[in-house]
Amino acid sequence: MADKADKTMKPVDVAIVGFGWTGAIMAKELTAAGLTVVALERGNYRDTYPDGAYPKTIDELTYLQRWKLFQNMSKSSFTFRHRVGDTALPYRQIGAFKPGEGVGGAGLHWSGQQWRALPEELRIRSHYEERYGKRFIPDDMTIQDWGVTYEELEPHYDFVEKMMGTSGRAYRVRGQIVGDGNPFEADRASDYPLPPQADHYTAHLFKLAAAQVGLHPFSEPSANTSMPYTNPYGCQMGPCTFCGYCSGYACYNYSKASPNVNILPALRQEPRFELRSRCFVTRIDLDDTKRRATGVIYVDENGNTVRQPANIVIASTFAYNNARLFLLSGIGTPYDPVAGKGVVGRNIAYQTMSTVQMFFDAGKNTNMFIGAGGNGVAVDDYNGDHFDHGPAHFVGGAPVWCNPAGAKPISGIPTPHGTPRWGLEWKHAVKANYLNFASFDVHGTNMVYRDVYVDLDPTYRDHFGLPLLRFTFDWKDNDIRMSRYITDRMLDVARAMNPKSINVSVKNFGDRFDLRPYQTTHWAGGVAMGMDRETSVLNRYLQSWDVPNVFAVGSGVFPVGLGYNPTGTACALAYWCAKAIREQYLANPRALV
Repeated sequence: MADKADKTMKPVDVAIVGFGWTGAIMAKELTAAGLTVVALERGNYRDTYPDGAYPKTIDELTYLQRWKLFQNMSKSSFTFRHRVGDTALPYRQIGAFKPGEGVGGAGLHWSGQQWRALPEELRIRSHYEERYGKRFIPDDMTIQDWGVTYEELEPHYDFVEKMMGTSGRAYRVRGQIVGDGNPFEADRASDYPLPPQADHYTAHLFKLAAAQVGLHPFSEPSANTSMPYTNPYGCQMGPCTFCGYCSGYACYNYSKASPNVNILPALRQEPRFELRSRCFVTRIDLDDTKRRATGVIYVDENGNTVRQPANIVIASTFAYNNARLFLLSGIGTPYDPVAGKGVVGRNIAYQTMSTVQMFFDAGKNTNMFIGAGGNGVAVDDYNGDHFDHGPAHFVGGAPVWCNPAGAKPISGIPTPHGTPRWGLEWKHAVKANYLNFASFDVHGTNMVYRDVYVDLDPTYRDHFGLPLLRFTFDWKDNDIRMSRYITDRMLDVARAMNPKSINVSVKNFGDRFDLRPYQTTHWAGGVAMGMDRETSVLNRYLQSWDVPNVFAVGSGVFPVGLGYNPTGTACALAYWCAKAIREQYLANPRALV
């Protein structure tokens, strides 16, 4: 890209790069502080209407098979390799994960799984060293404390749940047991704003079986509303109808929380806010000292190169894309896995998934076409450090949930092992099992390692001529051991549900990361937060150590992967960051740590 801009826009107080959940939160909080804010989204303008208008939105072929709400891989993608020294190749077709694009980002097409991080996860290295000793953590594992505690984040988690209209039931509020929620959860300031959604039939069967084998099942917290709701911003939501079209779709019923439903209507009333879509930010502009951002450079929908001056820049792109933006902008030192030095691109994490499917005799009528993205029954007995890791010899854990999200007519047709993939026998198996199956997932952590990272690819470039982001990633024995350990124990629950057969999909030692089958979109890291600038890109307030008027939000700031879905924690951290800007930075712009 040429340095010379075709035009320069009027200066603003804040430029936000990316308009998903965290970008919308930062825009709302900073305009409320009296700042002028411009949000730049590279994708199309999207909203519940018309993108979620019934009945066209419940079209699996368009939305889930042809990826209407997702990134166009022909224009910009990523490259992957398993090890340092391998040749990386482009991710040309959506498979293992589904990067979103457009106003609302992944927050428009997510499922609605809404969780809080566990206290021990936020201080993971300290916790494991205190309980199991320093030698318990493998030498090549680069886990680190986040620099913020659960107690500091709790007020922000509480507000996120009220902003989203989260449905759920607490176990403990201010030290008092108040309900039959998750007995392992940390203390809360208040209960969820809405009662939990009704349990689907298969989730109910899972709950009975989990209790039978001595586990502690509970109804999941869900960002799908169980009844009509108006959030603190005055945005209205309707009750979920269990249509099953959540993940990959814009909710036509205004029942699934999204930036488009829960924040954007309030922002539209704010004269200090402007949203520009189809504006691809190519870099954050720095002054001659490289210690201060002067704004951003972007390419607009007409191909013009535009300079947007700003006093503060917020990087709020999806997960790994913040690392690419920092690398392209020259902010921070790129990570070198050989020397173990540098920070930008370090501590990339994914998730380690396994699935158990159960097939029943005819007449079970599980009705799996009915569902909601965040609804289900979970157990937390093997998540975090809720069990003794010493004999297990691994770091990490996994929540497990039966989450009937709606079995689609194309992708939602599992069949037992041994079934042909096409032909008459396959058709008979689909007919026999579609109404007689259930499944649950072991939603495991993925730790971070010295040789797992992202950098700029030396060969492949996007349609603007910029280097693609290169992933160096593969599965590690620690995470496979964790997944197999927990999956083996959860088979007791599957057998207690009394199916005629069980399919188990779990990684084996030696398996390589495969980009073809869908696994999860939950990437984290690349611009990790922390208390030590030698191991983190951002300080505890999500402020760049190197350029103090640049902040970053989103799951890219996580220094390690979670067992839970990342959205709740990414949003809570965005409110934490906004509070620091409003209460500390604006009065005296400086490095906050």
